[in-house]
Amino acid sequence: MRRLLPAALIFLALGPVPGTHLRFPETDLTERVAVRPLRFAAGGDGSLRFVRGWHLTSPHSYFGGFSAVARIGPDRFQLVGDNGYWTRLTLTPDGQPSRFRIAALPTPDGRPRRKSMIDAEAMIFDPASGKSWIALEGINQIWRLDADLTAIESRRKLPGPPWWPINRGPEAMARLADGRTVVFSEDADDDPRGREALLYTGDPAAPGPAPVRFFYSSGGRGLVSDAAALPDGRILLVHRRLGFDPVFTTILAVLDPADIGKDAVVGARTIGRVPRSLAENYEGAAVSVEGGRTFLWLVSDDNFNLWQRSLLLQFELVGLPPKKTPGSKKAAPE
Repeated sequence: MRRLLPAALIFLALGPVPGTHLRFPETDLTERVAVRPLRFAAGGDGSLRFVRGWHLTSPHSYFGGFSAVARIGPDRFQLVGDNGYWTRLTLTPDGQPSRFRIAALPTPDGRPRRKSMIDAEAMIFDPASGKSWIALEGINQIWRLDADLTAIESRRKLPGPPWWPINRGPEAMARLADGRTVVFSEDADDDPRGREALLYTGDPAAPGPAPVRFFYSSGGRGLVSDAAALPDGRILLVHRRLGFDPVFTTILAVLDPADIGKDAVVGARTIGRVPRSLAENYEGAAVSVEGGRTFLWLVSDDNFNLWQRSLLLQFELVGLPPKKTPGSKKAAPE
């Protein structure tokens, strides 16, 4: 990210700016949330069709900074922030909150909560067991948590050396239908081939075979901020590109895991972008299938800045480019 724009813009967009950071000058642990529907005409760009969205606010000092989202039931969501807190939110049919809970992620052996230890950036939720897998950037680890998010059942450090940089480590994670897990770095390994990524054949939080390393070339879309598995077996990638107007541009693409191999360079195909009027710092993505329709959920990270928002959006995915058939030539990234 730091090579995309001058350091001053990065500092303004994502850092503690006087007058914008410290949205909560005094600690408030009130567990209350307000949900305001967004006014935006239906439609979209490419394969993205906007369905609905909400602006989420809470007086709770640790609410926000969302870097991952999971849909855990009809209009039920699990959100994780890079401050190490999780939120569970249930909405009524008319889009109002009916349940709300916020709490801290556990730490290994009850250790003190340092930013480097609880910087959660990606999440997988297993609906069968209710367990969650969390990727943590500062310590380059993946944790498996119990259904109540109160205990770390297993944890594993990403392979190295070299280790992924503290601020550019695991940023996106997706579980494929066959049980494999793909982890994308934000900006690790300054390699001309692309950003480093890993493919695990088993549980990435448990001891097992070493993952397969490959490289993802984003083709100028920006850096990957999250990933989610699609029903057809492909991976949807969320890219964040920084600029001046708007500050954040979110571009969506699909990647075929059949292209992944040891040290392979893998590309993707663009399917659309979030409309300019809904521009925000989207870092969390989830995919759900309801009534034969495929939906994408996005959540934004407000960085605890006054000028940013915690938005939760729903898009329908329509007209996705066809998946390559066995024996077909490798499609060029778009």
